[in-house]
Amino acid sequence: MDKKAKPIIIVGAVVVLAMIGILIAVLVGKSKEMKNGKSLDDLAEDVKVSTATPKKGAVSFDGNNLYDELPEISKYPLAVEGRGEVAIEIFTSGEKAGTGNDSWLVDVATKFNSENHKLSNGKSVSLSVRSVPSGTAADYIISNKYVPDLYSPSNTLFGEYASANGAQLEIYCDRLVGNTAGILVKKGTYTDFDSVIKAVQENKINVGYTNPQTSATGLNLLLTLLEDGTENFIKFNANIPYVAYTTQQMRDSAANGRLDGMLTEYQAFIHDKNLTSVYDFIPFGVRHDNPAFICNKASKSQDQLDAIKMIIDYCLTPEMQKIATNKGFNANDDYKTTLDFSGSQVTQALVTYKKEKDNGKDIIAVFVADCSGSMSGAPMNQLKSSLTNGLSYINDNNYIGLVSYDSDVTVELPIAQLDLNQRAYFQGAVDSLSASGNTATYEALVVAAQMIEKERVNHPDAKCMILLLSDGYANGSYKLKDIEGAIKTTTIPVYTISYGDDADKSELQKVAGINEAASINADSDDIIYKLKNLFNSQL
Repeated sequence: MDKKAKPIIIVGAVVVLAMIGILIAVLVGKSKEMKNGKSLDDLAEDVKVSTATPKKGAVSFDGNNLYDELPEISKYPLAVEGRGEVAIEIFTSGEKAGTGNDSWLVDVATKFNSENHKLSNGKSVSLSVRSVPSGTAADYIISNKYVPDLYSPSNTLFGEYASANGAQLEIYCDRLVGNTAGILVKKGTYTDFDSVIKAVQENKINVGYTNPQTSATGLNLLLTLLEDGTENFIKFNANIPYVAYTTQQMRDSAANGRLDGMLTEYQAFIHDKNLTSVYDFIPFGVRHDNPAFICNKASKSQDQLDAIKMIIDYCLTPEMQKIATNKGFNANDDYKTTLDFSGSQVTQALVTYKKEKDNGKDIIAVFVADCSGSMSGAPMNQLKSSLTNGLSYINDNNYIGLVSYDSDVTVELPIAQLDLNQRAYFQGAVDSLSASGNTATYEALVVAAQMIEKERVNHPDAKCMILLLSDGYANGSYKLKDIEGAIKTTTIPVYTISYGDDADKSELQKVAGINEAASINADSDDIIYKLKNLFNSQL
Protein backbone atom coordinates (compact mmCIF):
# COMPACT_ATOMS: atom_id res chain seq x y z
CA MET A 1 0.00 0.00 0.00
CA ASP A 2 1.23 3.48 -0.82
CA LYS A 3 2.50 5.10 2.39
CA LYS A 4 0.97 8.36 1.27
CA ALA A 5 -2.50 6.80 1.38
CA LYS A 6 -2.33 6.03 5.11
CA PRO A 7 -2.92 9.61 6.29
CA ILE A 8 -5.82 9.84 3.90
CA ILE A 9 -7.35 6.63 5.30
CA ILE A 10 -6.85 7.81 8.89
CA VAL A 11 -8.36 11.21 8.15
CA GLY A 12 -11.26 9.54 6.39
CA ALA A 13 -11.83 7.25 9.39
CA VAL A 14 -11.82 10.22 11.74
CA VAL A 15 -14.37 12.02 9.56
CA VAL A 16 -16.58 8.92 9.44
CA LEU A 17 -16.37 8.47 13.22
CA ALA A 18 -17.16 12.14 13.72
CA MET A 19 -20.18 11.84 11.44
CA ILE A 20 -21.32 8.72 13.29
CA GLY A 21 -20.95 10.60 16.58
CA ILE A 22 -22.99 13.51 15.27
CA LEU A 23 -25.62 11.11 13.93
CA ILE A 24 -25.83 9.32 17.31
CA ALA A 25 -26.14 12.66 19.12
CA VAL A 26 -28.88 13.74 16.74
CA LEU A 27 -30.73 10.44 17.15
CA VAL A 28 -30.44 10.60 20.94
CA GLY A 29 -31.64 14.18 20.86
CA LYS A 30 -34.47 13.19 18.58
CA SER A 31 -35.35 10.31 20.88
CA LYS A 32 -35.46 12.66 23.85
CA GLU A 33 -37.43 15.21 21.86
CA MET A 34 -39.95 12.55 20.86
CA LYS A 35 -40.41 11.48 24.46
CA ASN A 36 -40.94 15.01 25.71
CA GLY A 37 -42.77 16.15 22.59
CA LYS A 38 -45.46 13.51 22.23
CA SER A 39 -48.90 14.58 21.10
CA LEU A 40 -51.86 14.44 23.45
CA ASP A 41 -53.25 11.38 21.68
CA ASP A 42 -49.90 9.58 21.86
CA LEU A 43 -49.67 10.30 25.58
CA ALA A 44 -53.25 9.16 26.17
CA GLU A 45 -52.62 5.80 24.46
CA ASP A 46 -50.31 4.79 27.31
CA VAL A 47 -52.70 5.75 30.12
CA LYS A 48 -54.86 3.12 31.76
CA VAL A 49 -58.37 4.59 31.97
CA SER A 50 -61.61 3.17 33.33
CA THR A 51 -65.12 4.63 33.21
CA ALA A 52 -67.34 4.67 36.27
CA THR A 53 -71.03 3.85 36.19
CA PRO A 54 -72.82 7.17 36.85
CA LYS A 55 -75.00 7.35 39.96
CA LYS A 56 -77.22 10.24 40.89
CA GLY A 57 -76.79 12.17 44.12
CA ALA A 58 -79.03 14.64 45.91
CA VAL A 59 -78.67 18.22 44.65
CA SER A 60 -79.48 21.11 46.98
CA PHE A 61 -81.03 24.32 45.69
CA ASP A 62 -80.90 26.19 48.99
CA GLY A 63 -77.66 27.93 48.06
CA ASN A 64 -74.74 28.59 50.36
CA ASN A 65 -74.62 30.88 53.35
CA LEU A 66 -72.18 33.76 53.00
CA TYR A 67 -71.41 33.64 56.72
CA ASP A 68 -70.41 29.97 56.49
CA GLU A 69 -68.42 30.42 53.28
CA LEU A 70 -66.13 33.05 54.71
CA PRO A 71 -63.04 31.86 56.57
CA GLU A 72 -62.34 32.92 60.13
CA ILE A 73 -60.87 36.41 60.20
CA SER A 74 -57.55 34.98 61.39
CA LYS A 75 -56.96 34.16 57.72
CA TYR A 76 -56.27 37.89 57.40
CA PRO A 77 -53.95 38.63 60.35
CA LEU A 78 -53.48 42.11 61.74
CA ALA A 79 -50.69 44.10 60.10
CA VAL A 80 -50.68 46.36 63.16
CA GLU A 81 -52.26 45.50 66.51
CA GLY A 82 -53.26 48.34 68.80
CA ARG A 83 -53.64 47.79 72.53
CA GLY A 84 -55.29 51.01 73.68
CA GLU A 85 -58.19 51.18 76.11
CA VAL A 86 -60.23 52.39 73.15
CA ALA A 87 -59.04 50.16 70.30
CA ILE A 88 -60.20 50.96 66.77
CA GLU A 89 -59.76 48.46 63.94
CA ILE A 90 -59.78 49.25 60.23
CA PHE A 91 -60.17 46.93 57.24
CA THR A 92 -58.09 48.27 54.37
CA SER A 93 -57.09 47.29 50.86
CA GLY A 94 -53.65 45.84 50.25
CA GLU A 95 -51.96 48.89 48.75
CA LYS A 96 -52.22 50.61 52.14
CA ALA A 97 -51.37 47.71 54.47
CA GLY A 98 -48.52 45.81 52.87
CA THR A 99 -44.79 46.43 52.88
CA GLY A 100 -42.51 48.96 51.21
CA ASN A 101 -44.50 51.48 49.18
CA ASP A 102 -47.73 49.65 50.09
CA SER A 103 -47.34 50.29 53.82
CA TRP A 104 -48.80 53.78 54.31
CA LEU A 105 -51.55 52.88 56.78
CA VAL A 106 -49.22 50.47 58.59
CA ASP A 107 -46.74 53.31 59.05
CA VAL A 108 -49.49 55.68 60.19
CA ALA A 109 -50.88 53.22 62.74
CA THR A 110 -47.44 52.31 64.07
CA LYS A 111 -46.54 55.96 64.60
CA PHE A 112 -49.95 56.82 66.06
CA ASN A 113 -49.79 53.96 68.54
CA SER A 114 -46.25 54.90 69.62
CA GLU A 115 -47.33 58.42 70.55
CA ASN A 116 -49.78 57.30 73.25
CA HIS A 117 -52.75 59.40 72.19
CA LYS A 118 -55.52 59.84 74.75
CA LEU A 119 -59.09 61.04 74.84
CA SER A 120 -60.11 63.96 77.02
CA ASN A 121 -61.14 61.48 79.73
CA GLY A 122 -57.62 60.02 79.81
CA LYS A 123 -58.35 56.74 77.98
CA SER A 124 -55.63 55.65 75.56
CA VAL A 125 -56.50 55.21 71.88
CA SER A 126 -54.96 52.76 69.41
CA LEU A 127 -55.40 51.76 65.78
CA SER A 128 -55.29 48.16 64.47
CA VAL A 129 -54.89 47.57 60.73
CA ARG A 130 -56.10 44.46 58.90
CA SER A 131 -55.46 43.99 55.18
CA VAL A 132 -58.49 42.42 53.47
CA PRO A 133 -59.33 42.61 49.72
CA SER A 134 -62.05 45.18 49.14
CA GLY A 135 -64.71 42.73 47.96
CA THR A 136 -63.94 40.17 50.64
CA ALA A 137 -64.07 42.86 53.32
CA ALA A 138 -67.51 43.88 52.06
CA ASP A 139 -68.67 40.26 52.41
CA TYR A 140 -67.47 40.09 56.02
CA ILE A 141 -69.39 43.23 56.84
CA ILE A 142 -72.54 42.20 54.94
CA SER A 143 -72.61 38.78 56.63
CA ASN A 144 -71.81 40.21 60.09
CA LYS A 145 -69.22 37.45 60.46
CA TYR A 146 -66.66 40.07 61.43
CA VAL A 147 -67.24 43.81 61.40
CA PRO A 148 -64.43 46.33 62.02
CA ASP A 149 -64.91 49.90 63.21
CA LEU A 150 -63.70 51.42 59.92
CA TYR A 151 -63.52 50.15 56.37
CA SER A 152 -61.26 51.72 53.73
CA PRO A 153 -61.56 50.06 50.30
CA SER A 154 -59.71 51.51 47.31
CA ASN A 155 -62.83 53.31 46.10
CA THR A 156 -66.46 53.82 47.14
CA LEU A 157 -67.92 50.99 45.04
CA PHE A 158 -67.72 48.06 47.44
CA GLY A 159 -68.81 50.29 50.31
CA GLU A 160 -71.92 51.27 48.38
CA TYR A 161 -72.47 47.63 47.46
CA ALA A 162 -72.23 46.53 51.10
CA SER A 163 -74.67 49.25 52.19
CA ALA A 164 -77.16 48.19 49.52
CA ASN A 165 -76.96 44.61 50.78
CA GLY A 166 -77.69 45.19 54.44
CA ALA A 167 -74.43 46.47 55.91
CA GLN A 168 -74.61 49.40 58.32
CA LEU A 169 -72.05 51.66 56.66
CA GLU A 170 -71.72 55.40 56.41
CA ILE A 171 -69.06 57.47 54.64
CA TYR A 172 -66.95 59.13 57.31
CA CYS A 173 -64.18 60.53 55.13
CA ASP A 174 -64.29 60.86 51.34
CA ARG A 175 -60.53 60.62 50.97
CA LEU A 176 -57.73 59.32 53.14
CA VAL A 177 -55.16 59.41 50.31
CA GLY A 178 -55.60 60.13 46.61
CA ASN A 179 -55.16 57.54 43.87
CA THR A 180 -56.53 56.60 40.47
CA ALA A 181 -57.29 53.38 38.65
CA GLY A 182 -55.73 53.07 35.25
CA ILE A 183 -55.26 50.90 32.24
CA LEU A 184 -51.68 50.33 31.13
CA VAL A 185 -50.85 50.20 27.42
CA LYS A 186 -47.55 49.83 25.59
CA LYS A 187 -45.80 53.17 25.36
CA GLY A 188 -46.80 55.39 22.46
CA THR A 189 -49.78 53.31 21.35
CA TYR A 190 -52.91 54.94 22.82
CA THR A 191 -53.58 58.14 24.75
CA ASP A 192 -57.17 57.82 25.96
CA PHE A 193 -59.39 55.21 27.60
CA ASP A 194 -62.01 55.01 24.83
CA SER A 195 -59.36 54.29 22.20
CA VAL A 196 -58.00 51.42 24.28
CA ILE A 197 -61.46 49.92 24.75
CA LYS A 198 -62.16 50.19 21.02
CA ALA A 199 -58.83 48.51 20.22
CA VAL A 200 -59.73 45.60 22.52
CA GLN A 201 -63.17 45.30 20.97
CA GLU A 202 -61.58 45.17 17.53
CA ASN A 203 -59.15 42.49 18.76
CA LYS A 204 -56.10 44.63 18.06
CA ILE A 205 -54.57 44.26 21.54
CA ASN A 206 -54.67 41.79 24.44
CA VAL A 207 -55.61 43.35 27.77
CA GLY A 208 -56.10 41.64 31.13
CA TYR A 209 -58.28 42.70 34.02
CA THR A 210 -58.96 41.42 37.52
CA ASN A 211 -62.07 39.73 38.89
CA PRO A 212 -64.61 42.50 39.60
CA GLN A 213 -66.16 40.44 42.40
CA THR A 214 -63.06 40.88 44.56
CA SER A 215 -61.01 43.66 42.96
CA ALA A 216 -62.05 47.31 43.30
CA THR A 217 -60.13 48.11 40.11
CA GLY A 218 -61.86 45.31 38.18
CA LEU A 219 -65.25 46.45 39.49
CA ASN A 220 -64.46 50.01 38.46
CA LEU A 221 -63.73 48.87 34.90
CA LEU A 222 -66.92 46.79 34.74
CA LEU A 223 -69.12 49.72 35.82
CA THR A 224 -67.35 52.15 33.50
CA LEU A 225 -67.91 49.85 30.52
CA LEU A 226 -71.56 49.28 31.44
CA GLU A 227 -72.13 53.05 31.41
CA ASP A 228 -72.34 52.72 27.62
CA GLY A 229 -74.61 49.70 27.76
CA THR A 230 -74.30 45.97 28.28
CA GLU A 231 -73.30 45.46 24.65
CA ASN A 232 -70.23 47.61 25.22
CA PHE A 233 -69.04 45.24 27.96
CA ILE A 234 -69.90 42.14 25.92
CA LYS A 235 -67.89 43.36 22.90
CA PHE A 236 -64.96 44.20 25.16
CA ASN A 237 -65.02 40.93 27.10
CA ALA A 238 -65.28 38.87 23.90
CA ASN A 239 -61.62 39.60 23.19
CA ILE A 240 -60.19 39.26 26.69
CA PRO A 241 -57.87 36.22 26.82
CA TYR A 242 -58.73 35.63 30.49
CA VAL A 243 -59.77 37.39 33.66
CA ALA A 244 -56.89 37.28 36.12
CA TYR A 245 -57.73 35.83 39.51
CA THR A 246 -55.08 38.04 41.10
CA THR A 247 -53.21 41.18 40.13
CA GLN A 248 -49.94 39.25 40.43
CA GLN A 249 -51.10 36.70 37.84
CA MET A 250 -51.89 39.55 35.47
CA ARG A 251 -48.54 41.26 36.12
CA ASP A 252 -46.71 38.00 35.45
CA SER A 253 -48.45 37.73 32.09
CA ALA A 254 -47.51 41.29 31.26
CA ALA A 255 -43.89 40.62 32.26
CA ASN A 256 -43.86 37.60 29.96
CA GLY A 257 -44.99 39.79 27.08
CA ARG A 258 -48.37 38.08 26.72
CA LEU A 259 -50.39 41.21 27.41
CA ASP A 260 -50.42 44.56 25.63
CA GLY A 261 -52.21 46.14 28.57
CA MET A 262 -53.48 45.57 32.09
CA LEU A 263 -55.20 47.24 35.03
CA THR A 264 -53.50 48.71 38.04
CA GLU A 265 -53.52 51.76 40.30
CA TYR A 266 -51.20 54.71 39.81
CA GLN A 267 -49.58 54.29 43.22
CA ALA A 268 -48.47 50.76 42.30
CA PHE A 269 -47.51 51.72 38.75
CA ILE A 270 -45.26 54.66 39.51
CA HIS A 271 -42.91 52.67 41.75
CA ASP A 272 -42.53 49.68 39.40
CA LYS A 273 -39.70 50.31 36.94
CA ASN A 274 -40.66 47.21 34.96
CA LEU A 275 -44.05 48.79 34.30
CA THR A 276 -43.06 52.44 33.86
CA SER A 277 -40.40 51.52 31.31
CA VAL A 278 -42.87 49.65 29.09
CA TYR A 279 -46.33 51.11 29.66
CA ASP A 280 -48.22 54.39 29.69
CA PHE A 281 -50.85 54.91 32.41
CA ILE A 282 -54.33 56.04 31.33
CA PRO A 283 -56.72 56.81 34.24
CA PHE A 284 -60.37 55.77 34.05
CA GLY A 285 -63.57 55.43 36.07
CA VAL A 286 -64.21 56.63 39.59
CA ARG A 287 -61.24 57.89 41.55
CA HIS A 288 -59.51 55.58 44.02
CA ASP A 289 -59.34 58.03 46.87
CA ASN A 290 -59.48 55.41 49.61
CA PRO A 291 -62.57 56.59 51.52
CA ALA A 292 -63.20 55.62 55.13
CA PHE A 293 -66.59 54.13 56.05
CA ILE A 294 -67.69 53.89 59.66
CA CYS A 295 -69.34 50.56 60.50
CA ASN A 296 -72.40 50.24 62.75
CA LYS A 297 -72.20 53.88 63.82
CA ALA A 298 -75.42 53.68 65.83
CA SER A 299 -73.90 51.13 68.19
CA LYS A 300 -70.66 53.04 68.77
CA SER A 301 -69.93 54.60 72.16
CA GLN A 302 -68.93 58.24 72.40
CA ASP A 303 -65.40 57.14 73.25
CA GLN A 304 -65.25 55.12 70.04
CA LEU A 305 -66.61 58.01 67.97
CA ASP A 306 -64.10 60.41 69.50
CA ALA A 307 -61.27 57.91 68.89
CA ILE A 308 -62.30 57.47 65.25
CA LYS A 309 -62.28 61.24 64.74
CA MET A 310 -58.82 61.47 66.33
CA ILE A 311 -57.46 58.72 64.05
CA ILE A 312 -58.94 60.12 60.84
CA ASP A 313 -57.69 63.61 61.68
CA TYR A 314 -54.23 62.13 62.28
CA CYS A 315 -54.30 60.38 58.88
CA LEU A 316 -55.05 63.72 57.23
CA THR A 317 -52.22 65.68 58.89
CA PRO A 318 -49.58 67.12 56.53
CA GLU A 319 -46.96 64.78 57.98
CA MET A 320 -48.98 61.62 57.26
CA GLN A 321 -50.00 62.90 53.84
CA LYS A 322 -46.36 63.57 52.99
CA ILE A 323 -45.58 59.92 53.78
CA ALA A 324 -48.44 58.91 51.47
CA THR A 325 -47.15 61.14 48.67
CA ASN A 326 -43.70 59.60 48.95
CA LYS A 327 -45.30 56.18 48.51
CA GLY A 328 -47.02 57.23 45.27
CA PHE A 329 -50.39 58.44 46.55
CA ASN A 330 -51.87 61.93 46.08
CA ALA A 331 -50.85 62.12 42.42
CA ASN A 332 -53.07 62.71 39.37
CA ASP A 333 -55.29 65.10 41.30
CA ASP A 334 -56.08 66.79 37.99
CA TYR A 335 -58.02 63.68 36.96
CA LYS A 336 -61.72 64.40 37.49
CA THR A 337 -64.76 62.26 36.76
CA THR A 338 -68.51 62.68 36.75
CA LEU A 339 -69.07 58.96 37.26
CA ASP A 340 -70.91 58.03 40.44
CA PHE A 341 -72.50 54.65 41.15
CA SER A 342 -75.05 53.63 43.75
CA GLY A 343 -75.02 50.36 45.64
CA SER A 344 -77.92 49.05 43.57
CA GLN A 345 -76.03 49.82 40.37
CA VAL A 346 -73.00 47.94 41.64
CA THR A 347 -75.17 44.97 42.62
CA GLN A 348 -76.82 44.89 39.20
CA ALA A 349 -73.45 45.21 37.46
CA LEU A 350 -72.17 42.10 39.25
CA VAL A 351 -75.31 40.20 38.22
CA THR A 352 -74.76 41.32 34.62
CA TYR A 353 -71.13 40.27 34.79
CA LYS A 354 -72.00 36.74 35.90
CA LYS A 355 -74.63 36.45 33.19
CA GLU A 356 -72.78 38.03 30.28
CA LYS A 357 -69.07 37.42 30.93
CA ASP A 358 -68.95 34.44 28.58
CA ASN A 359 -70.49 36.39 25.68
CA GLY A 360 -72.82 33.52 24.84
CA LYS A 361 -69.92 31.10 24.39
CA ASP A 362 -70.17 27.58 25.68
CA ILE A 363 -67.80 26.64 28.49
CA ILE A 364 -66.23 23.19 28.69
CA ALA A 365 -64.59 22.31 31.99
CA VAL A 366 -63.29 19.08 33.47
CA PHE A 367 -62.63 18.74 37.18
CA VAL A 368 -59.68 16.47 37.99
CA ALA A 369 -59.80 15.13 41.56
CA ASP A 370 -56.76 13.70 43.31
CA CYS A 371 -57.92 10.53 45.12
CA SER A 372 -54.49 9.14 45.99
CA GLY A 373 -53.59 7.91 49.45
CA SER A 374 -51.93 11.21 50.42
CA MET A 375 -55.35 12.88 50.14
CA SER A 376 -56.98 10.63 52.72
CA GLY A 377 -58.71 12.17 55.73
CA ALA A 378 -59.20 15.93 55.93
CA PRO A 379 -57.95 16.81 52.41
CA MET A 380 -60.40 14.40 50.76
CA ASN A 381 -63.27 15.62 52.93
CA GLN A 382 -62.39 19.21 52.03
CA LEU A 383 -62.20 18.36 48.33
CA LYS A 384 -65.61 16.69 48.31
CA SER A 385 -67.21 19.44 50.38
CA SER A 386 -65.79 22.18 48.17
CA LEU A 387 -67.04 20.50 44.98
CA THR A 388 -70.49 20.01 46.47
CA ASN A 389 -70.78 23.60 47.64
CA GLY A 390 -69.06 25.09 44.62
CA LEU A 391 -71.44 23.35 42.22
CA SER A 392 -74.16 25.90 42.98
CA TYR A 393 -72.00 28.70 41.52
CA ILE A 394 -71.57 27.11 38.09
CA ASN A 395 -73.90 28.33 35.34
CA ASP A 396 -76.30 25.87 33.71
CA ASN A 397 -74.94 26.50 30.20
CA ASN A 398 -71.55 25.00 31.06
CA TYR A 399 -70.43 21.58 29.87
CA ILE A 400 -68.87 19.76 32.83
CA GLY A 401 -67.03 16.48 33.34
CA LEU A 402 -65.22 14.84 36.26
CA VAL A 403 -62.05 12.71 36.32
CA SER A 404 -60.52 11.10 39.40
CA TYR A 405 -57.17 9.43 39.82
CA ASP A 406 -55.04 7.37 42.17
CA SER A 407 -52.69 4.78 40.65
CA ASP A 408 -54.95 4.80 37.59
CA VAL A 409 -57.38 7.26 36.01
CA THR A 410 -61.17 7.04 36.12
CA VAL A 411 -63.65 9.06 34.08
CA GLU A 412 -66.25 9.53 36.79
CA LEU A 413 -68.53 11.62 34.59
CA PRO A 414 -68.28 12.26 30.83
CA ILE A 415 -68.71 15.87 29.69
CA ALA A 416 -72.32 17.02 29.33
CA GLN A 417 -74.31 20.21 29.81
CA LEU A 418 -74.86 21.00 33.47
CA ASP A 419 -78.63 20.58 33.52
CA LEU A 420 -80.40 19.09 36.53
CA ASN A 421 -79.62 15.56 35.38
CA GLN A 422 -75.89 16.25 35.00
CA ARG A 423 -75.81 18.06 38.35
CA ALA A 424 -77.26 14.98 40.04
CA TYR A 425 -74.72 12.69 38.34
CA PHE A 426 -71.89 15.09 39.26
CA GLN A 427 -72.98 15.06 42.89
CA GLY A 428 -73.27 11.27 42.86
CA ALA A 429 -69.75 10.99 41.48
CA VAL A 430 -68.38 13.35 44.13
CA ASP A 431 -70.13 11.36 46.88
CA SER A 432 -68.39 8.19 45.72
CA LEU A 433 -64.83 9.56 45.78
CA SER A 434 -62.38 7.98 48.22
CA ALA A 435 -58.61 8.12 48.71
CA SER A 436 -56.09 5.29 48.17
CA GLY A 437 -53.18 4.26 45.98
CA ASN A 438 -50.52 6.19 44.10
CA THR A 439 -50.72 9.53 42.30
CA ALA A 440 -51.10 9.55 38.49
CA THR A 441 -51.59 13.31 38.32
CA TYR A 442 -50.18 13.94 34.87
CA GLU A 443 -51.87 10.93 33.33
CA ALA A 444 -55.18 12.34 34.61
CA LEU A 445 -54.44 15.75 33.09
CA VAL A 446 -53.79 14.08 29.74
CA VAL A 447 -57.13 12.27 29.92
CA ALA A 448 -59.00 15.45 30.91
CA ALA A 449 -57.39 17.45 28.11
CA GLN A 450 -58.24 14.78 25.56
CA MET A 451 -61.87 14.74 26.77
CA ILE A 452 -62.06 18.49 26.24
CA GLU A 453 -60.39 18.35 22.82
CA LYS A 454 -62.94 15.80 21.63
CA GLU A 455 -65.86 17.77 23.06
CA ARG A 456 -64.87 21.09 21.57
CA VAL A 457 -65.16 19.66 18.08
CA ASN A 458 -68.88 20.18 18.73
CA HIS A 459 -68.28 23.62 20.29
CA PRO A 460 -65.40 25.18 18.32
CA ASP A 461 -65.76 28.60 19.99
CA ALA A 462 -66.04 27.24 23.53
CA LYS A 463 -63.99 28.52 26.44
CA CYS A 464 -62.20 25.48 27.88
CA MET A 465 -60.49 24.79 31.19
CA ILE A 466 -59.30 22.09 33.56
CA LEU A 467 -59.58 22.43 37.33
CA LEU A 468 -57.05 20.25 39.16
CA LEU A 469 -57.83 19.64 42.83
CA SER A 470 -54.80 18.05 44.45
CA ASP A 471 -52.07 18.16 47.08
CA GLY A 472 -49.59 18.58 44.23
CA TYR A 473 -47.67 15.32 44.53
CA ALA A 474 -47.24 12.93 41.61
CA ASN A 475 -45.53 9.55 41.25
CA GLY A 476 -47.06 8.14 38.07
CA SER A 477 -45.22 7.24 34.87
CA TYR A 478 -45.50 10.76 33.48
CA LYS A 479 -43.69 13.78 34.81
CA LEU A 480 -44.65 17.40 34.18
CA LYS A 481 -41.97 17.73 31.49
CA ASP A 482 -43.52 14.80 29.59
CA ILE A 483 -46.94 16.42 29.16
CA GLU A 484 -46.16 20.13 29.32
CA GLY A 485 -45.74 20.55 25.57
CA ALA A 486 -48.96 18.72 24.73
CA ILE A 487 -50.99 20.68 27.30
CA LYS A 488 -49.50 23.94 26.05
CA THR A 489 -50.47 23.09 22.50
CA THR A 490 -54.12 22.66 23.52
CA THR A 491 -54.10 26.19 25.08
CA ILE A 492 -56.38 24.80 27.81
CA PRO A 493 -55.68 26.64 31.10
CA VAL A 494 -55.28 24.37 34.12
CA TYR A 495 -56.49 26.02 37.32
CA THR A 496 -54.98 24.31 40.35
CA ILE A 497 -56.44 24.19 43.86
CA SER A 498 -54.13 22.81 46.53
CA TYR A 499 -55.35 20.83 49.55
CA GLY A 500 -53.51 20.05 52.76
CA ASP A 501 -50.88 21.88 54.79
CA ASP A 502 -48.13 19.80 53.13
CA ALA A 503 -49.28 20.42 49.56
CA ASP A 504 -46.59 20.90 46.92
CA LYS A 505 -47.77 24.38 45.96
CA SER A 506 -44.76 25.14 43.77
CA GLU A 507 -45.49 22.15 41.52
CA LEU A 508 -49.13 23.18 41.17
CA GLN A 509 -48.05 26.72 40.31
CA LYS A 510 -45.92 25.32 37.48
CA VAL A 511 -48.92 23.39 36.15
CA ALA A 512 -51.12 26.49 36.29
CA GLY A 513 -48.42 28.52 34.55
CA ILE A 514 -48.45 26.39 31.40
CA ASN A 515 -51.41 28.27 29.93
CA GLU A 516 -51.81 31.30 32.22
CA ALA A 517 -54.22 30.03 34.87
CA ALA A 518 -54.46 30.72 38.60
CA SER A 519 -53.06 28.54 41.36
CA ILE A 520 -55.13 28.75 44.54
CA ASN A 521 -53.94 27.72 47.97
CA ALA A 522 -56.91 26.51 49.97
CA ASP A 523 -57.78 24.72 53.19
CA SER A 524 -60.84 23.81 55.24
CA ASP A 525 -61.44 27.41 56.30
CA ASP A 526 -61.57 29.25 53.01
CA ILE A 527 -61.77 26.79 50.13
CA ILE A 528 -65.52 27.29 49.56
CA TYR A 529 -65.14 31.05 49.41
CA LYS A 530 -62.13 30.89 47.10
CA LEU A 531 -63.80 28.45 44.75
CA LYS A 532 -66.93 30.59 44.72
CA ASN A 533 -64.89 33.55 43.49
CA LEU A 534 -63.07 31.40 40.93
CA PHE A 535 -66.26 29.81 39.62
CA ASN A 536 -68.10 33.13 39.49
CA SER A 537 -65.30 34.66 37.43
CA GLN A 538 -64.60 31.68 35.15
CA LEU A 539 -67.70 29.44 35.10
